[in-house]
Amino acid sequence: MAAMRSIKTLLSTLLALTIFVGLGSSIVLAAGGEEHADDGFPMPLEEYHDPVGAGIVDVLMSRARENPFNVIGTAMFLCAIIHTFLVGKINHWAHHLKHEHEKKVAASRAAGNGRKGGREEVSFKAEMAHFLGEVEAVFGLWVLPLILAITFFEGFKVAEEYVAYDVNFTEPLFVVVIMTIASTRPVLKMSEACMGAVARIGGGTPAAWWFSILVIGPLLGSFITEPAAMTISALLLARKFYDVRPSNLLKYATLGLLFVNISIGGTLTHFAAPPVLMVAGRWQWDLSFMLANFGWKAAIAILGSTSLYFLALRKHFKAMEPKVGVGEVRHPWQEVTDFPIPRWIYVSHLLFLGWTVLTAHYPALFIGGFLFFIAFAQATYHHQEDIRLRPALLVGFFLAGLVIHGNLQQWWIQPVLSALDPLPLMLGAMVLTAFNDNAAITYLATLVPGFTPELKYAVVAGAVAGGGLTVIANAPNPAGQSILSRFFDGGVSPLYLFYGAAIPTVIVGVLFWVL
Repeated sequence: MAAMRSIKTLLSTLLALTIFVGLGSSIVLAAGGEEHADDGFPMPLEEYHDPVGAGIVDVLMSRARENPFNVIGTAMFLCAIIHTFLVGKINHWAHHLKHEHEKKVAASRAAGNGRKGGREEVSFKAEMAHFLGEVEAVFGLWVLPLILAITFFEGFKVAEEYVAYDVNFTEPLFVVVIMTIASTRPVLKMSEACMGAVARIGGGTPAAWWFSILVIGPLLGSFITEPAAMTISALLLARKFYDVRPSNLLKYATLGLLFVNISIGGTLTHFAAPPVLMVAGRWQWDLSFMLANFGWKAAIAILGSTSLYFLALRKHFKAMEPKVGVGEVRHPWQEVTDFPIPRWIYVSHLLFLGWTVLTAHYPALFIGGFLFFIAFAQATYHHQEDIRLRPALLVGFFLAGLVIHGNLQQWWIQPVLSALDPLPLMLGAMVLTAFNDNAAITYLATLVPGFTPELKYAVVAGAVAGGGLTVIANAPNPAGQSILSRFFDGGVSPLYLFYGAAIPTVIVGVLFWVL
């Protein structure tokens, strides 16, 4: 019960913090805070009157005084981040409430007071707690008070135009489409065959599959995009590794390593990794530049980190293997069957994937292609499995909420990045990435005037290196967590995920800086 009270206290604290900041900012506005209704929302960075020669703290305080809403937006963003760290405890609370409700229902039935016909009564408290514990719903939930705050201080028209015109939802939409196509049976079977060729060298054991998926899968991300690579790798890990019931240490080490490897695995090309996509056009980074400056280093880091984890945890692999034969357990959303698939079906799916990647910047085109894909999948249903949109839509909802919040953090991220030398900038980008999507970090870097080539490299290297530290650090991470979270009791712990990703992150950071 003490744990339940602590969870309630933390949630109450989050709500109180939001109300406190809102009231405080309203007092500042009433006391003479400057109006910016005609300057656009959010306030453009070039319109701030930063003190000449001032430090970062003075600049941030000046910008907070010029536009007090900055404090509200950042406070709500902070609340959402804290909320993501509490989802494990909230889910535990939800299970407790559900268990208590089931006991009451059973007692009522025993007393002859059960419902006759219709659906069984559900616990409203348990279902709401479960919803609050869905990590994919967190940032979307905190958009509601944010929109209310924008409406209160700026007017509903400003809130409406901000969401409708100022926020770019291309990436969330792209992730929904690519994740759905990548999780279909033909694509999964092709990727399985590719990774299986490597796994067979190691005897086809869970450890061999683990190594193959964590090395080959992320590198495929440079060609089929990181969201697709994350989806395929997570699905195969679920079937070939997590279904064999590894130890808790091995579970989190694998998830952290997967997130880090996927984050850097897309840097062999200039079109696959979201943080690279944000800067490639503006800074004229092409395929040859990415291979020469990032790609080969990323490949070494992936192979080195995976090998290190394999050697360090080999006792856990040996203890795991005798429990269940690989492939005997089927996960409920992706029943892998053995009936053959014609080659033209494989080719068609590859073409749909290629079209989605080719038109990644144009939602009208890749969504149109997705509609054709749904029709094609229905027409070839005897070679397919059911298309399940729920996981992809939840991830898209998560990213959409993150983008809405992230656009309001420019006021503090930009001066922090612009005040650092290359090494501190790289380390700073790694840290900031843990609390904001790495694509947002690199995008904001493009807004900083006078960035030298060394600073450009440092900020992107730091952003991709830190992309595995938290679930919000890289756009594909929510997709991987959504697929694998059922293997973690009470959901994925953000703290243990951080521990699992810390060592690979350090290895990547050192290699990117030294090589």
